[in-house]
Amino acid sequence: MINTPLIDATILTMLPGSRMQEVARMLPIFFRTVQHLSHTLNDLSLVIPVAPHRDVRTYVENVVRSVPFPVVLIPGGSLEKRYGAFNASKAALCTSGTAVMELMLAKLPCVVAYQAHFLTECFIHLRKKINFISLPNILLDSPIVPEILFRACTDKNLAAKLSEVIFNDEVRQLQVGSAERMLQVLYEPIKRQGNLFAEELGDSGLSSDVYSPSTIAALTVLYTDKHRRMVHRN
Repeated sequence: MINTPLIDATILTMLPGSRMQEVARMLPIFFRTVQHLSHTLNDLSLVIPVAPHRDVRTYVENVVRSVPFPVVLIPGGSLEKRYGAFNASKAALCTSGTAVMELMLAKLPCVVAYQAHFLTECFIHLRKKINFISLPNILLDSPIVPEILFRACTDKNLAAKLSEVIFNDEVRQLQVGSAERMLQVLYEPIKRQGNLFAEELGDSGLSSDVYSPSTIAALTVLYTDKHRRMVHRN
């Protein structure tokens, strides 16, 4: 069903990805996860920011019609509504990507989920050079954000970890407190990187002292990738 969340409901944000393939893979798992959670939380409502692609939007709209929970779909381009949903939510479930950075900077505790084809998983394990896949964990070199990956990425495992993030204050505060640490780590290098991009583009728009979470997330991807390539060359 698609309607307004109940007053005083426990609101969860779900971010199943932006590409059709990953959304089709992850969204059913996310809904089964919520079904497990509903046994202990009978007031669940869901918010799903939808990627601005017609095929993704159509797919999500069709899937949620059969979901037995109140669901609100937010257009992917609406940043105000997106961050309004983050502020109203108790926790989030997301596919790894820049969205994890946005959630962290919005101080919304989350669980990262990712599932891939078996051969893709084997290839990733063979080429693995880092211990984490989500940017906050990589930057802080610590498992701050729970990652449930590959064959471990089942609805039961996700429900157990998400329940911990919802109910365990210590786990929640670890993520919230780490957001401040991450901002301190990021601010100066990301600011410098943003100014360099602005100079290259001939645009002063990125040289502001104030960065939105989405801008910081995007610049972090570029900064981290550049740093990793420099390390590999050396």
